[in-house]
Amino acid sequence: MKTSVIIDYLPDSVWRYKRGWAVVAVDVIRATTTAVTAVATGRRCYPAPSVEAALDLAKKFENPVLAGEFAGEVPPSFEMDNSPSQLMGRTDIHRPLVLVSSSGTRVIHEAAGCEATYLGCFRNHSVLTAYLAGRHPRVAVIGAGTKGEFREEDQICCAWIAAGLLSRGYSPESLDTVEIVNRWRAAPAQACLTSNSVGFLKRTGRHGDLEFILNHVDDLQAVFRVEEGEVKMVAEAEAQALPPRGLSQAPQAGWTAARRPHA
Repeated sequence: MKTSVIIDYLPDSVWRYKRGWAVVAVDVIRATTTAVTAVATGRRCYPAPSVEAALDLAKKFENPVLAGEFAGEVPPSFEMDNSPSQLMGRTDIHRPLVLVSSSGTRVIHEAAGCEATYLGCFRNHSVLTAYLAGRHPRVAVIGAGTKGEFREEDQICCAWIAAGLLSRGYSPESLDTVEIVNRWRAAPAQACLTSNSVGFLKRTGRHGDLEFILNHVDDLQAVFRVEEGEVKMVAEAEAQALPPRGLSQAPQAGWTAARRPHA
């Protein structure tokens, strides 16, 4: 069976991968990191595509935590920011988290009709890659995109995941995928410090989230999948970690890449 992987970005791109694709949503700064952190601590988590949808969803739960941001601001009536570092300081894990962000939770929502939806971030990229290999023949790794930009942190995480699949025999579905993997596969997490997302965190005093993200790389041996609108931890230590990224090989000359994904 042919296996392939593609890197794409923005919520509006997800429709291309509805049939036969497993989608990995990546929003390192900060939605997928926040959601993964919430579930890893034992809290239930429900991503929402908009502030209005989050408010409606919150009505279904008893005393939920409304968390998130839209256009960089915490919406009125929300209890907390889209913040993994803030979550780690809370003890009310019995309260479900309803999470919204400008782009990341929209990617998750748009992927609802795909074969499967996973969350990727720096915290679990290696075990996620190993888990996907062999389970899904076609994988689309989709960065959230912010203000139309494919931010560096998401390119790095997407490249790590795609590189791991390529090393396991998957073929790249686009030339952009090969280029992004070549550029970022061996990059450290700190290479994202040039990102406009990092600049936003610094300008707005969200240094705790930046520190958290950079200091929590491959520290979770767990896979997170979205099932019926809820993020669930579906595997722990089921897959071996990838070799160190510095030992990764460049894409082989024999690889071919289609410019467009197959419908």
